[in-house]
Amino acid sequence: MKGCITLSNGTSFEGDWLGEHHHCSGEVVFYTGMTGYEQVLTDPSYQGQIVVFSYPFIGNYGFHQKNMESERIQVAGVVMADCFSFNEKGNCKSLADFLEANHVPALTNVDTRSLIQQIRKKGSLPAVMHMPGFKPDSFSIDECWPNTVLTKTGSGNTHIVLIDFGYKKSIVDALVDEGCIVTVVPYDYELADIEKLHPDAFVFSNGSGDPMRFSSYFNSYKYIAVRYPVLGICLGHQILALVFGGETKKLKFGHRGANHPVMNLKTGKVSMSSQNHSYVVKKESLTDTGFNIWFENVNDQSVEGLWHSHYEISSVQFHPEAAPGPKEHGEIFQEFINSVKHKEKVRSYA
Repeated sequence: MKGCITLSNGTSFEGDWLGEHHHCSGEVVFYTGMTGYEQVLTDPSYQGQIVVFSYPFIGNYGFHQKNMESERIQVAGVVMADCFSFNEKGNCKSLADFLEANHVPALTNVDTRSLIQQIRKKGSLPAVMHMPGFKPDSFSIDECWPNTVLTKTGSGNTHIVLIDFGYKKSIVDALVDEGCIVTVVPYDYELADIEKLHPDAFVFSNGSGDPMRFSSYFNSYKYIAVRYPVLGICLGHQILALVFGGETKKLKFGHRGANHPVMNLKTGKVSMSSQNHSYVVKKESLTDTGFNIWFENVNDQSVEGLWHSHYEISSVQFHPEAAPGPKEHGEIFQEFINSVKHKEKVRSYA
């Protein structure tokens, strides 16, 4: 069956329709990585978005549930140039079958190059994926909020509380691998209840959408940030900047891929990073916040990381846990945990 993706500016692209659902809507974005579609489709940062894959062959290694970043597919729809026909092997299903089982529509045989050029020219736009004969009358985008269940995992002497704005499983796995107990709490968890957990440090997680939608909780987040060591990742990085008086802005088409170069301004080292975000911290807004720029994007000089002059706060716009992408930033977790353990040791001798 034929299908279309129609952008809010009226431009349409045709392709072959996969699945039984007849339409979906969301902001259309593109991902430039050659691999990692399992993680991308299940990353809560992509919740409600229509993802266009720039790499022409998607699905060639099937879909392994062990590689999922959450319990379900998070995207609203998928657009590909070619969806590889993978024969099911044990627990490894084909991508097309997994999308259909999760009621996520997909288009293949689409001119993704022209579609991505349209997004780069016009910016990330609301869009509708639909069957022939369906006329989109609305291009509204619903804001997605994380639905957190309090969980605790790992073992060790260091207790990290992760505030969930739409976290990836790989972040928790990375912290557990560093010998931490990790408790995941909702973004609106009461301060009194958080302190009853007796945390040693906090991680502000990644997530989707405009960070300002969490503004009613900024006072609570600042209370945490001035009292405990904190690491912010992606959306968590933006929220920390906002909490201390910084500002954010939306990029024209965002950074989404596994090959974005960033420079560590402390060392001058350039490394490759995995990214997925639409918003960035405004560099000029950081003057009176106490924050210093830690990492900078080599391509557009946007802010990719911060450290605070007075408090134990650090943050990165990219994903140090990768998944997918290069694992060049594992030391960010290691340095953060080592600093927390050092503080614990000092406290024990006090």
